[in-house]
Amino acid sequence: MDNLWISQLEPADRKRIEPHLSEKAFTAGQMLYDAGEAVDEVWFPMRGVVSLMTVLPDDRMVETAAIGREGLVGVTCGPLNARAASRAVSQLDGVAACCPADVFSAALEKSEAMRMALAKFTESLFAQVQQTAACNAQHKLDERLARWLLTLHDRADDDRFNLTQQDIAGMLGVRRATVSEVGAELEGRHLIKRGRGWVEVLNRKELEQAACGCYSMMRGVMKDLGVPRPRHGQ
Repeated sequence: MDNLWISQLEPADRKRIEPHLSEKAFTAGQMLYDAGEAVDEVWFPMRGVVSLMTVLPDDRMVETAAIGREGLVGVTCGPLNARAASRAVSQLDGVAACCPADVFSAALEKSEAMRMALAKFTESLFAQVQQTAACNAQHKLDERLARWLLTLHDRADDDRFNLTQQDIAGMLGVRRATVSEVGAELEGRHLIKRGRGWVEVLNRKELEQAACGCYSMMRGVMKDLGVPRPRHGQ
């Protein structure tokens, strides 16, 4: 199982959900569910990245959390089978193992270990949401962009991923022209390389130094809680 959250479960707990899993591919920009919708399926990404988006009254959106193969999407927006508080949108192409929400709920009722694993992941996700909100409010855009690219790089399968300037602007809640300026600055420092519809991380170590402290703080929370962490910066 390529999903780290499932792979760390005890064998008996994996058996509670694995027979009910179905594999589903998703593409960049695909909405898995919208804010206000009933969530009837839990997604366990095996590849790709899913962003949780807060929708504003004027229909603008901003990313508040990113989830890859270290976690799950669908029960962290509210109680099981409740309506979602945020919009889940694929950021990079990927594939997930999907489980009916009622099956997952029944498995949780039978296993304290599963409930604890979910609680730890949810706590780390909420910490990411809170840290992202503070970061967006207080830190300079170049630091925020570096932090966001590192978060995505952690969960991507390659150093290069398909992203447009508009994609990045939408995630950070800023204008496209502003992203272009700041991206050029990071590119001029040879930290990243950009092309039409893609971005490549060239110097991971120096990109971490260019990011604000929010990135390392969020990874520290995951480590302290003992939840799976993405592949980079272990």
